[in-house]
Amino acid sequence: MAQTGTIHLVGAGPGDPELLTIRAARLIERAGIIVHDGLVDPAILALARPDAELISVAKQRSKHTMQQEDINALLVSIARSGEDVVRLKGGDPFVFGRGGEEAEAARAAGVPVEVVPGISAANGAAAAAQIALTHRDASSIVSFVAGQCKGLKDQDWAGLAGKGRTLVIYMGVKTAPQIAEKLMEDGLAPDMPVAVIENGTRPEMRVLRGLLAGLPELVENEKVVSPALIVIGEVTARDDMTLAMTAQEVAR
Repeated sequence: MAQTGTIHLVGAGPGDPELLTIRAARLIERAGIIVHDGLVDPAILALARPDAELISVAKQRSKHTMQQEDINALLVSIARSGEDVVRLKGGDPFVFGRGGEEAEAARAAGVPVEVVPGISAANGAAAAAQIALTHRDASSIVSFVAGQCKGLKDQDWAGLAGKGRTLVIYMGVKTAPQIAEKLMEDGLAPDMPVAVIENGTRPEMRVLRGLLAGLPELVENEKVVSPALIVIGEVTARDDMTLAMTAQEVAR
């Protein structure tokens, strides 16, 4: 009977291959099988060895090529066949990456699992845009939420955004109108500064700035596409020389 392989849940970071951890890069370069998400940059997949089997389980809004339960089963099946498998995820596996569910499935099946953390999309994109998620003069709290969850309007975001706080919204491009409406209904000022970071850390990165009330128009007029993060808070409007770059300056 073949020895059980290991499932490696690996964070690919926000996009730039140079932001991979050393452990992540080594695993990608050595792996015989890589199961990857759609948000993993092609430049990172190019690090795989020529004979590696690359299996895409890319997910799009309202269109999943493979259900999460099937991904779990695939990973367990590969490991039980005696093969190690790298499960490559954008950002960090445990920050909106459903890595926790895959780790639970591995443990339930008696399969060894390793988690290799990555720079989260929020940390990486904000750093590339030179937006400090916390700043002594502007914010001492930062929160991360998903903007694409079911029942968005009914979620309780009270206290997550406002003076002295920063709110980072993942997967919020398609629901930007509902997000802006929800936050203003909860009492957030319409003139609260916001930033949208598209393709953070990648060569085509854009940083768009505006106000909460104008967020839907900003996303629509600029034709923002995923991957993109929405950052809401005073930190996005810091007037320090290094933080006041325009989108064009950042893109260059």
